[in-house]
Amino acid sequence: MEEPQQIIALGGGGFMMEPENPLLDRYILSATGVATPKICFVGTPSGDSSICIDWFYKAFGAMSSVPSHLSLYKPPTQDLRSFVLEQDAVYVGGGSTRNLLALWKEWGLDRILEEALRAGIVLAGISAGSICWFEQGLSDSIKTGELHPLECLGFLSGSNCPHYDGEAERRPVYQRLIAGGDMSDGFAADDGAALHFIDGVFAKAVSSRAKARVYRVERTSDGVEEKALETEFLGAAAQDGRSGLKAS
Repeated sequence: MEEPQQIIALGGGGFMMEPENPLLDRYILSATGVATPKICFVGTPSGDSSICIDWFYKAFGAMSSVPSHLSLYKPPTQDLRSFVLEQDAVYVGGGSTRNLLALWKEWGLDRILEEALRAGIVLAGISAGSICWFEQGLSDSIKTGELHPLECLGFLSGSNCPHYDGEAERRPVYQRLIAGGDMSDGFAADDGAALHFIDGVFAKAVSSRAKARVYRVERTSDGVEEKALETEFLGAAAQDGRSGLKAS
């Protein structure tokens, strides 16, 4: 039986934005189905920031997991393929999506991650690490201070917009670009919310904040339609033991 192909795209949150609230990070670990999963942080978007790497180890070192990181500035091995395929989950940080795409393609990491997805390794990420999996993403990495469409990896169809409620310009710009046909229909996620795709199909939405939501945004004959999707608050699940893996 083939392993499901899973991608978990965070609009915001996780250890990089809310280190005191591990609900989304625990959810990623639980999606692997492994008691003590190997999880690798890829910090390419932030230039392999040592601060972000330290945050990652602090967060996942406190949970039932085996954390590691993959730096393209200081590669852990010449055999990146074997290193990645040994993982149960890969977690991509935030930063510049444009730089991420350029460096991954130069190193062949994009192809390795596609192979990892097919092998059942959970792919996850926040912000740049969220939009990179889609055909298109709304990105501020093309010109500082502006939001533009960016062609991404295409592991998932359609477009994606993170920080939907966290940055004032995100929602109106995303809707305008979809209404005008400059971006394809897609999904948006608030800070603290995540989209979970299984075998390329949207499966569910979860959140670490009670009011965080995800949305389906589509072009219509007279503009654009935004539909809020049912979102499971993981805090409620934690109260009755359904939140997945526990902190060790």
